[in-house]
Amino acid sequence: MLDVDPKEPQPERIEHTDTQLRQEREELRRIVDLIPQQIVVLNLEGKAIYANRVSMEYTGLSLEEVRADDFRDRVFHPEDIQRLREQRQKALAGTIPFEFEQRGLGKNGKYRWFLIRYNPFFGENGKVIRWYATATDIEDRKQTQEALRNALDQVQKSEAKLRQVIDTIPTLVWCDLPDGPNEFLNKRWHEYTGLSPEESHGWGWQAAFHPEDILPLMEKWRELLVSGEPGEIEARLRRHDGVYRWFLIRVEPFRDESGKLVRWYGTSTDIEDRKQAEQKLRQDERELRQLIDFLPQHVLVLDAEGTLVQANQTTLDYSGHTLDEMRGAGTQERIKRDLHPDDAERVANERRNGISKGVPFEIEKRVLGRDGQFRWFLFRYKPVLNEDGRIIRWFATATDIDDRKQAEYRMSNENLALREEMDRSSMFEDVVGSSEALRKVLRQVDKVAASDSTVLILGETGTGKELIARAIHKRSRRAERAFIGVNCAAIPPSLIASELFGHEKGAFTGATQRRMGRFESVNGGTIFLDEVGDLPAEIQIALLRVLQEREIERVGSSRPIPVDVRVVAATHRDLNALVAEGKFRQDLLYRLNVVPIQMPPLRERVADIPLLVEYFIDRFGKRAGKKFRTIDKKFLKVFQAYGWPGNVRELQNIIERAVILSDDDTLAVDETWLKWEPAQNPVRPRALDIALGRQEKEMIEAALAETQGRISGPAGAAAKLGLPARTLDSKIKRLKINKHRFKAPQAD
Repeated sequence: MLDVDPKEPQPERIEHTDTQLRQEREELRRIVDLIPQQIVVLNLEGKAIYANRVSMEYTGLSLEEVRADDFRDRVFHPEDIQRLREQRQKALAGTIPFEFEQRGLGKNGKYRWFLIRYNPFFGENGKVIRWYATATDIEDRKQTQEALRNALDQVQKSEAKLRQVIDTIPTLVWCDLPDGPNEFLNKRWHEYTGLSPEESHGWGWQAAFHPEDILPLMEKWRELLVSGEPGEIEARLRRHDGVYRWFLIRVEPFRDESGKLVRWYGTSTDIEDRKQAEQKLRQDERELRQLIDFLPQHVLVLDAEGTLVQANQTTLDYSGHTLDEMRGAGTQERIKRDLHPDDAERVANERRNGISKGVPFEIEKRVLGRDGQFRWFLFRYKPVLNEDGRIIRWFATATDIDDRKQAEYRMSNENLALREEMDRSSMFEDVVGSSEALRKVLRQVDKVAASDSTVLILGETGTGKELIARAIHKRSRRAERAFIGVNCAAIPPSLIASELFGHEKGAFTGATQRRMGRFESVNGGTIFLDEVGDLPAEIQIALLRVLQEREIERVGSSRPIPVDVRVVAATHRDLNALVAEGKFRQDLLYRLNVVPIQMPPLRERVADIPLLVEYFIDRFGKRAGKKFRTIDKKFLKVFQAYGWPGNVRELQNIIERAVILSDDDTLAVDETWLKWEPAQNPVRPRALDIALGRQEKEMIEAALAETQGRISGPAGAAAKLGLPARTLDSKIKRLKINKHRFKAPQAD
């Protein structure tokens, strides 16, 4: 029977169940103690582990003395121990009931003959886990048998006298012919059953047995007739008042001097009390089993070596396997089948070490369910010791901790994302500026943030595209979840798939363990794909699938993983031109360009430059431990006139350098730090740009006029200019050329 450890932390209802089981076990022992028959429970080696009150009263021994190694030597007759030692050990190694007759020493110092019957108790796995021995006092029967033998010697020629002797024996005795029919039943048999000799003669005795027992009784009797060997049968015999009681029927063949079987002699012993006790034990076992099956927790029983013996219904329902299927696979095979591949080796080592130490231990592992999904469980193992302190069982409970592990995992990922965000903090801690160009962008941010639509941020390098992406995230419903930025241009093409989508263990050289990609790590949050125009073609296909299907596949795996991620992308490149050149997928551009936001360059935000300068001076001054009262105004004019090819990032670097190198409380900037000469009109393109743009526009318009607005085809403008049709179409849009005005008018 399974004992749930009261020291084990359990829910309140399990503590109640544990108390109830203890009470039932004590009640069971009291019942067994009341049975007027000696009962002893043995382990597989035949050593006594329990004896009822009747046994201890007869022997005068305590339970501790019964459990002692010298119990058999103290109680049983030395001649019987020597005579039965080998037979007993051989029988205990088997699985079928057996019995011996031997003399037991009472507390009065006298030996009495007992019929000791050994019955195996099987576990759910069909293996014997203990033996129950019942001792029936047969001293009177042995004396009777002795008297019978003496009488037979004296009255072999007087059958009537022999029968008279048998009738005096205080038990049910009978004699059958060699082929089976009854020849004689003693007086006590007739008195007990109420059947007359005429009614019970031959095969008529069958009427005294329970109808359900007749068939198995006759099958066993026929087997004994064929074998000619002694045997025993259990069946219910009807008393004269109609009450059926269980009897143990023992059969012995009688042979003449030549070895010929001439008679069968038998006795029937009432074992009703013993059968009720055994039935009560089995019922208690079943009830305890049901209680354990009803527990919402996984419960397993292992043998001393850790091999599965029993599992409750909750465990079987989760796994989808029967108990035979779970036990049929060896321990290592079951670990490979049911555990997550990443956990198998670790769990096998921890489990082996824990069992070898023989002390309670815990293991966290992912177990495969019948739905094909793995869930995290906390397994707690506790050893069960016998009286000698030797481990005879391991009890294991498994608690589902998948929600907790997922929460920890998610928190870990978000913490990682936060650390990465802090490590890669952008040039801004907040949006700085009040120009109309910037306010236009921020209005777009306010409108798009509330949705989950994909956003494409366009603009030159250093304009603060990542800052705008963060602003979108902070104003969205995902603001409490992670934000991860990925610079697609900074990751080698061979690693970008693994970086974005993760990989399985062994997916490529160096993949020593499974790794989650950025999309899994940011699940529920926002991912910022900077320089998306630099993605390799194969990654563009995978990204398109993420945007369309909302699922990814790790490198080395074909199993799709659903993700809930908002994508914000950015680039400084002309994606339309890349599409025209075949370097960027047009369908991916359509998916990314749901809400485009154009970041203005710093030269178009001249009014914001004084604010940015003040912001950076304060920021870097605090970091350097310096305080500046003013900045030379001439430098502000230089800054506003400068073209800022590096945009805000270049301005940040200039101010940081000036803070570090300035000696007094006035910030000074060296004009040589600026790369280009300032333009006369900073809000307009430089002269060379104007000239080149004008010339390009004139060439395209001339080609369109010549082809009457036709772009593609052998006679189209693209062919005349030596450009791909897509590239020409992109340039027409960029230069804002109205191609329709070159088409020939249609006749009415």
